[in-house]
This record gives sequence, structure tokens and C-alpha cells, in this order.
Amino acid sequence: MPNPLIAPYGSWTSPLTSDRIVSESIRLGQIALDEDRVLWVESRPNEGGRNTIVQMDAEGALHALTPAPLNVRTRVHEYGGGAYCATEGVVYYSNFADQRLYRQRPGGVPEPVTADAPMCYADGIMDFRHRRLLCIREDHTRSGREPQNSIVSIPLDEDPAQTCGDVLVEGNDFYASPRLSPDGKQLAWLTWNHPNMPWDGTELWVAGLAQDGAIRMPQCVAGGPDVSIFQPEWSPDGRLHFVSDQSGWWNLYRLDNERDTPLYPTEAEFGEPQWVFGQRLYAFESPDHVICAYTQNGFWHLGRLDTAQRTLERFPLPYTTFDDVHVHQSRIVCTASSPSDPPALIRIDVGSQAVTVLRRSVEFSPNPRYLSTPAAMTYPTQDGSTGHAFYYPPHNEDFQAPPEERPPLLVKSHGGPTGASSPAFNLMIQYWTSRGFAVLDVNYGGSTGYGRTYRKRLNGQWGIVDVDDCVSAVTALIDRDAVDPARVAITGGSAGGFTTLCALTFRDCFTAGSSYYGVSDLEALVRETHKFESRYLDRLVGPLPERQDLYDQRSPIHFTDRLSSPLILFQGLEDKVVPPNQAENMFNAVKAKGLPVAYIAFEGEQHGFRQAKHIKQVLDNELYFYSKIFGFVPADPVDAFPIVNLEE
Repeated sequence: MPNPLIAPYGSWTSPLTSDRIVSESIRLGQIALDEDRVLWVESRPNEGGRNTIVQMDAEGALHALTPAPLNVRTRVHEYGGGAYCATEGVVYYSNFADQRLYRQRPGGVPEPVTADAPMCYADGIMDFRHRRLLCIREDHTRSGREPQNSIVSIPLDEDPAQTCGDVLVEGNDFYASPRLSPDGKQLAWLTWNHPNMPWDGTELWVAGLAQDGAIRMPQCVAGGPDVSIFQPEWSPDGRLHFVSDQSGWWNLYRLDNERDTPLYPTEAEFGEPQWVFGQRLYAFESPDHVICAYTQNGFWHLGRLDTAQRTLERFPLPYTTFDDVHVHQSRIVCTASSPSDPPALIRIDVGSQAVTVLRRSVEFSPNPRYLSTPAAMTYPTQDGSTGHAFYYPPHNEDFQAPPEERPPLLVKSHGGPTGASSPAFNLMIQYWTSRGFAVLDVNYGGSTGYGRTYRKRLNGQWGIVDVDDCVSAVTALIDRDAVDPARVAITGGSAGGFTTLCALTFRDCFTAGSSYYGVSDLEALVRETHKFESRYLDRLVGPLPERQDLYDQRSPIHFTDRLSSPLILFQGLEDKVVPPNQAENMFNAVKAKGLPVAYIAFEGEQHGFRQAKHIKQVLDNELYFYSKIFGFVPADPVDAFPIVNLEE
């Protein structure tokens, strides 16, 4: 092996180019099992981010079921999820353009099953006894008022032009997870009300179904305003299971004689925040054996829980993240990843634990010579807690930096803010580390995976605790002499964009930043965002108008005079979660102050970028921006673009 070349950090040549990242990768989504068939959603950047359902038959052949331009995606809660279901070879799905539900039979063409009306549907299941779909409906027909959510039945043998669904359950602000018992005679569901988010407090309800399909004798069986319930499921013998954080950790429970019984109490999380519909972290191998994914200290595991013996067997698999867990005939199907393995759809034999890869998200096999391995990092926080992060040192075996140089650091603040970073393979991180950047992926207070107490650290403190934790993590690395304190950038999307803008405005730790569809004005966000998050900030900041003072104090747009660092902003112009004026107003304020600033907006993008050409552009633009601010020459030929107030 030749000796590595000496070159400054940031200027290393990497095979992980922006072109390769967007041209040879897809996103794997919702899995469904239909007898011997495995189905999933593929989001394809090269098709404009279109979501299509792909099926693998019993012989292993792949079939794309939904033809272009159909896009399998629902706008319920704007974040969607649970956009299709499959049974007996037939798929039912939501099409993004018109939000109607469609049916597609084997070899057939799409047939609408709902009317062309301002309604959105998600989280559907088949009710065979009554020849109908049960699903969540979001009704947008009430002009000037927030949409109305309910659980509805969709008859499958009526005129679709007249069908919008018959309401079964309504009256609360939100519903999720309608689940039928194996005999089809009971229905379970989750519900919650403003100002709660589903990770704050939800209720689990159960009702009988009358002969005509009507709801009878509904009752709340678990949960409450301060207990979060996740993923209700019926076991094959008809017992209701669910995940609850009543102990302070999302653990598995079973309803026994109207009492909730913990199945394996432990300081681990068997649940996650319900940002989207259809999340599944456990499934039944048999009435008393549950295959479950769970996380401890930021790392995910997969195992078998014996609910009779109360024992948990962890499978020795080479992955650090697992998601969307399904089981059929002693075979597990899920998605998995590790620091060196890109996300893939895999099948695991429960007995031998042999793994078969069914579909990879990345077509090429990344060379470990260019991959950075993350290290779990803990550090003291300013409020006396212990913070968590994953640190990725720069790594590229073709290069090394001059001995006296320390690498620039890119600090990532995840979205949500109720979310989490994981040590899963991430091409967007390896893009930077293979060029000579260190990356710090912070799970600040408020992140999930570390128990309810850690999650609640952010209540009333958004814009403070998250920023302080990012600063404390950077300080710990600087104290180790691991990074260059003069070249520290912070980046984040959505809520992470808010943390980024707050860090640049209210702290002096960072020398540059990039905000992806980030929040700059908290009051404007509450006024303009969608129903699902319209009261989210009641807990994170405080209620309006009572705590108007906090909204003013925490909003970077009001304090641009404190900014002293260059900034680049990326924004989708069709974003309904964080409207474009949040970025536009910040750009104009920073421009007026005379700081280097750039604003890149994209037609046709919503909250998160899905189109290949745009994903490529933001990577190249951000690299070019940092090269100008930090003073290095990128090895890749990246297009220049105007940076306002930058003196060459």
C-alpha cells in the first residue's frame, strides 16, 4: 500500500462523491408481509423522490408494483407513514398527488377506492368480516379550521366517487394504530389531544365490533396524559400487547384481566417517538415469543422475549440499528444497519440466525478504507447531566494531514427535536469524514433512547439545553485537542436547524453554520405550522400568549445583531412544516448585518429533500461554503455560487 499523501483536512479526494451518493442509493421504507411475499417502499431520488411499492415473491424475484407517476405517500400529520397495506396479493395505498386511496390487484391497474376530496388517509388495515379498510382519516374540508382526525371505515364495494369513509371513532385531536384482534371482533387504537405529542401522553382504547361493524363499549385500558403508549398489537391468541413508558422507559406490556403487566422491566427503550404512522419494533413469533428491537446507550439490538419465562435473548448480529420488525413462519424481516453496513432489508432465520440481504439501500459496497467508525461519547453537561453523542474522526487511508493541523469539526444537531441520532451507516456523514472533517452527531437533552427523564430535559428549555449540550460536546473534544477550535461548524435540519441558528446567535463556540429548513421565529412557527405540531411548543417552550417573552427571547430572528458567524440556509419552497419565510427572513437579516450568507431554495421540495439533483447540490454547496470560510481547496470540482458579503 502506498504511503498516504499529505494534504490539509477538507481537501482529501474521496470516492464518496455527491454524484455517487444520489445515483446509487435509495431509501427503504415501510415493510409489509403478505403470506410468502415481502413488500416495501422505495424512495428513489433519481425519480424525483417518488415512492414506489416493491414486492419480492417467493422465488426472490422483484416487482415494482406501483407505476409512475404514482407516489405512495400520505400527508396525514404531514410526515405520513403507513401509506399502504397489502393482503391476498392486493395493495391499497395513498397517492401523494391527490391523497386518494387506490387498490391494485395482481397484474392490474390502479383503481381509486375513495373520492376526489380534501381528505388524507393513513395506517390502514383490512377488516375481512365487513369487507372494508379501517384507517386514520384527516379531513381538510373545514375551511379556516384545523383538520379533523378520526378512525374511519372505507367500504370496498361501493362507488369510489361517493366514498370518503364512515366515521367509527372521533372527538379527540389525534388517532393512530387501529389494530384488529385475530378474530376480528375487537379494535384497539391510540388517541391523544393537544397540547400533547404522542411521546408525551397517549391513551390506548379497546372496543368491540358489532355485527354491522359499529363500535360498541369503548374503554380506555392504558396510558394517560403523562404516559406514552406505542405500537399496540394483538398476539396470535388474542392478547393485547403494547409499549408503555410508565416506568420511565418504553418497555413491553400485556393487558391481563384489564391490568397492564410488564413483560421485561429494564432500562432500555422498546419504543420510539411516533413521528410517522406504521412504526413496528416488535412482532410475534408465537403467542409467548416476541421478536423485538430495543436500544440501550444509543445502540439498537434485536432479540427474542419469552413472555412466559420473562427472559430476553439477544441475537448476536453485526448490526447497530434495527427497524420495522415483522415475523412470518420463524423468519424475521426488518431493516438493519451498522457503521460499515448501509441500511438494508434483511431476512433472519430465527433458529440459525442466518441473515439474507433482500435489498440494499446502496448499490455499491463502501470500501472501509474510506469509512469512519463512530465512537459513543459521553460528556458532562451544563445542567449536571451526562450528554450523549457519536464522534466520527476524519478517515481516508489515502491521505493524512500535516502533523500540526487539527481537523475542522462539523457538529450535527438532529431534527425533532424529539428524535435521536444512531450509529447507523450514513453516507451524508462519510461524505465529510472521508474529506478530512471530524463529525460530532449529538443526542442532546430531549433525545430519545435514554429514558423519559432524559427526554424531558428539553421541556421548557428548547433553544437552551440542546444548544448547551452541543457546546459542551465541542468543548470536550477541544479539551482533548482532537479538533481545531477555529473551524467548528454546526448544521441541522428542521428543529436541528433551530438549534443551529440559536447556537450561532447566542453562543460564540461556532465559526460557521448551515441550516436546513430551520426555525428562526418560534411564534411564526406556531402560527403557520400544521395541526400535528401546532401545540408542540407548549411543552418545549411554553404556552402562548402567556409565555410570549420566551418566544421572543429564544427566536434567533430577533437577535441577529449577536450573530458573528457565516451562515448558509437551504429550504424547500413547498414546506408546510417550516414555511420558507423562516429562512428568507433570516437570510435578509444576516445579509443586512454584512456577514457572509447564502440562501438556496428548491422548487418542488417539501420538508426534507428527496430529489437527486437537489441532494447533490446541497452537499456540494455546503462543501464549497465551508471551503471559503475555513480556507481549504476542495479536491472535488464543485460549482461556485454567490455568497453575499464574502470578500475574496
